[in-house]
Amino acid sequence: MSTGQKLKLAGYWVATILIAVNFAFGGFVYLTRSPEVVAGLAQLGYPAYITSILGFWKALGAIAIVIPRFALLKEWAYAGMFFNLTGAAASNAFAGAETSHIIGPIVGLLIVGASWALRPASRKISG
Repeated sequence: MSTGQKLKLAGYWVATILIAVNFAFGGFVYLTRSPEVVAGLAQLGYPAYITSILGFWKALGAIAIVIPRFALLKEWAYAGMFFNLTGAAASNAFAGAETSHIIGPIVGLLIVGASWALRPASRKISG
């Protein structure tokens, strides 16, 4: 394996672990209905039950991008992360939230994009 390939693989794993940990933690705090999460979503106009839905999918997405094989499942997980993060940034922007609440999801989106773009061939849909 060349140095460039090693760097690409290292970049993939750094981005993937960062996103997986972020989404796993998010899944946990959403599923446990953290008061901060419920209050934050209420400020955006979302009902409390959305925490269970988002928490479930966040946790599954974190698992999907780190387990071996299942390339199609990974594509769906990355798409879900894209929708989640763009929706979070847009919701915060439309609600007039602090800039950090808009930039945070965009930074997450860039890391998701890096993970997706750098993934090895074994984690891509062949065809």
